[in-house]
Amino acid sequence: MVAVLLPRVLAEIAALGPMRFDRFMELALYDGEFGFFGSGRLRSHRTGDFLTSPEVSPLFGDTLARFVAAERDRIGHLDTVIDCGAGSGSLLAGLLPAVPDTTGIAVEVSPAARESLRSRLPEVTVLSSLDQAAVGSAVIIANELLDNLPAAVAVRTEHGWEEEAVTSRPASSLQPPASAKTVTPADSHLITTRVVARPEVLTWVERYAPDLSFGSRVEVQLAAEDWMRSALASLETGAVVVIDYGDTSVGLAPRRAQGTVRTYRAHHLGPDPLLDPGATDITMDVDFSALIAVAEESGAFTEYSTQAEFLAQWGLRERLSELRHAELEEARRGNTMERLKLRSQVTEAETLLHPRGLGDFRVLVARK
Repeated sequence: MVAVLLPRVLAEIAALGPMRFDRFMELALYDGEFGFFGSGRLRSHRTGDFLTSPEVSPLFGDTLARFVAAERDRIGHLDTVIDCGAGSGSLLAGLLPAVPDTTGIAVEVSPAARESLRSRLPEVTVLSSLDQAAVGSAVIIANELLDNLPAAVAVRTEHGWEEEAVTSRPASSLQPPASAKTVTPADSHLITTRVVARPEVLTWVERYAPDLSFGSRVEVQLAAEDWMRSALASLETGAVVVIDYGDTSVGLAPRRAQGTVRTYRAHHLGPDPLLDPGATDITMDVDFSALIAVAEESGAFTEYSTQAEFLAQWGLRERLSELRHAELEEARRGNTMERLKLRSQVTEAETLLHPRGLGDFRVLVARK
């Protein structure tokens, strides 16, 4: 089925020429009428398109609450906890009861998610942008947010770095797919092309992705850098916490041969991003080296770890041990239903720590 956003993309290409990938990603995800997050239903829940750690287990928010309490003690006072990309509200729902003297702000671009947040967390202020918040002393959390911010794509060629752009396939080459077949990239109205790289893109790849082989594709995450810089600038004292999949520039180098852009829909990897713009999540691995550099250039002190290490530092393994002991005790007593409830909680917490899954997500803490 042809995406409803497609005519808008095609019209802009016709008027302005090839569309650089960060602009395409911006439209596909955040267009207010047809974008994946800008319109439609709530995406981050079990019947949606993906689950994040707070939806997997309420212990994620409960464990983060210990970090928040420690930040409050470190700086002496904490005005608020701000969850950017708050989605279903599961993070704040698990966190705020554990720090009852702290107010919450949920920042969410999705209208459907904002409506859900207001219903689920009536005591929380819901905003569409961090710019609208009076931050002060705070902990700002971005859990699986920066991987969705629009990024350019640079390709290394024998002539140097060029940018990937989206253009329209000539009308004479379009072949309608057979009704019984799955749509493939060859059936798409959109194809990729290459254009001259902008100076800021060149500067970024030369700093964070040097010496790659010809054909390498690099996601140039200028918007993620801008978000980090802006979040820290808004903060008087406290911390910014970024949790996402990704790695340092060195760790990402082996993945640059093909690049890391991918789509998700209904909890599964989706099709080529050009096939159905607006109908799939577009995401990529976050380059944490770039974020660490921005944070330190902004005067913040940084800590970088895996999610498993971070959650263990703030007590999740001890909580998991308590749950396992409680499960054994209920088993001895013959309380089958209580044992099964505890087993479910144990399984969920173990998922947060799994070294080949959520536990391998990265956590960057930038303190001021």
